[in-house]
Amino acid sequence: MLNVGVVGVAHIHMPNFAKRMKERIDVKVQKVWDPEAKRAQKYADDLSAFAVKKLDEIWNDPNISAVVICSETKLHQDLVLAAAKAKKHMFVEKPLGFSAADAFRMASAIEKAKVLFQTGYMMRGSPVNMFVREHIKKGSFGEVTRIRLSVCHSGSLKGWFDTDYRWMADAKQAGCGGYGDLGTHGLDLMLWMMDRPVERVTADLGTLTGRYGKIDEFGEGLLHFKGGAIGSLAASWVDAAHPVSMLVSGTKGHAYVADGKFYFQSDTVDGADGKAPWTNLPTALPHAFELFLDAALGKPNQPLVTVREAAVRNAVMEALYQGAKRGAWVKPKTK
Repeated sequence: MLNVGVVGVAHIHMPNFAKRMKERIDVKVQKVWDPEAKRAQKYADDLSAFAVKKLDEIWNDPNISAVVICSETKLHQDLVLAAAKAKKHMFVEKPLGFSAADAFRMASAIEKAKVLFQTGYMMRGSPVNMFVREHIKKGSFGEVTRIRLSVCHSGSLKGWFDTDYRWMADAKQAGCGGYGDLGTHGLDLMLWMMDRPVERVTADLGTLTGRYGKIDEFGEGLLHFKGGAIGSLAASWVDAAHPVSMLVSGTKGHAYVADGKFYFQSDTVDGADGKAPWTNLPTALPHAFELFLDAALGKPNQPLVTVREAAVRNAVMEALYQGAKRGAWVKPKTK
């Protein structure tokens, strides 16, 4: 049995994580903390756990081996450093840090503590995304010259952040707006697929509705990879639809996703003519949160996101925001 402490319940994904933990017979939430006592009690009641007012009741509990951190992003550094000191395995909702500096600080602490880490980059488990990464590595696209990823929804248009999750549209608490919130998923995929350093980036961000003040609601970024490949990253809270989410172009092939269908053409793969949807794909992985629970239970070889990867995503996203502010190319921090 995995005994879990929940540390912060503010994130919009927390209801999903609570549901997943309740459905598992090998996971038991023991204690719940949040800076707002009413929120902690609500989830404690839902999870048949105890709401605690002091974090030490979780950190010092020897029966709790793992924690789930779903607080406001501005609280991550203090909570993560304390969890690392207490030697607790941890799932930390994305983004890891408020900035590159605190993300790298947390990464060093987690690595030093030698505890398990996972974050919410669940899109890695998609069959299409795993396939594209594999075939970039195999050379099925030849030399990749361009890769474009887009992650969009209509959250601002529909008022998703009006009430319980208002903090997510407040840069002082979240560290970013819509571009960073959704774009971090596409950024993770792009860096994971390309598996090479990003040398410089820039972006342009916009606000459409003004529903949440001047917070950015959409944007486009450019990334220059070592070796010359160009990445473009779109993210938005104000898209009515999201018909094209991926395009990979190379000297020997290409791939794209349109209306949920995956097309693949390669000069080196039999049958890959790009004329009909490609369906010969790997099996989907469990959700990133389930992978963490399995790993914390001792199941070997779970494909977790490393904390260093999470910190690099913070650094590149921070540089994208700086590029938008300056109207210039920016080199991401590396430590």
